[in-house]
Amino acid sequence: MKKTYLIATLLLIVLSSCKTKQIISTSSENVAMLSAKKIIHNYEVNKFNQKTVSAKLRTKYKNNKVSATVTIKLRLEKDKTIWMSATKLGIPIAKIVITPYKVRFYEKIRKTYFEGSLASLTKYIGKKLDFKEFQNVLLGQSVLNLKRGKYISKIAQNKYQLSPKKNKDFYAILFLLNPDNFKLNKQEIRNLGKDQKVSVMYPSYTNIEGEQFPAAINILAKDTNKNLSIFMNYNQVEFNRKLNFPFKIPKGYKKIILP
Repeated sequence: MKKTYLIATLLLIVLSSCKTKQIISTSSENVAMLSAKKIIHNYEVNKFNQKTVSAKLRTKYKNNKVSATVTIKLRLEKDKTIWMSATKLGIPIAKIVITPYKVRFYEKIRKTYFEGSLASLTKYIGKKLDFKEFQNVLLGQSVLNLKRGKYISKIAQNKYQLSPKKNKDFYAILFLLNPDNFKLNKQEIRNLGKDQKVSVMYPSYTNIEGEQFPAAINILAKDTNKNLSIFMNYNQVEFNRKLNFPFKIPKGYKKIILP
């Protein structure tokens, strides 16, 4: 299998117009300057605080060559399991289960499956992700533990911007937080040595059972002359339901072997 097909399959399955309640604005005027320490404190106070998530996502994927729209059922038990089932026009096309230690997925188009680590897959998009980092992308949380770093704060685009005092390992990262609810509006990673950038944006939030949860996630990735976009809209979001994670690789499928 070509690497480009593997990347497309993974992102279609993993990273995936909804009805929402009480949309929180992503712009604010006359934002008062706060220290990085205070911004991070307010962010921590307002972090996602539910045990499970059950939702549907309408996901649009596009790169330089192809585009597709799929519907994804998501079941997530925080810090333990992420389960997704993808359909197109009501027809099942793929399923995936991710835990902190293992990834299992299969796709029906080419009848292939994979079993292995999340890091071994995500290295192909330019940066290895562990389970919590990937989970945080879906929940509107920072991929870094902000309490462990030293940051510079400023106001940009009427939002609070945080960037590390010192970038590491040839990567630069920044965060934009909404001054109304201290939720992330954007997190961006740049490879300083190459023309690579990944931006994850949360244009709006919805109030569900008192929890401010992303209404949508937009992912834009650039690697030299290649561009990738993924637009996801959450629908039918429920918290703290008892969940199960059914998964069985169909017979006759071919295993994906990574180089």
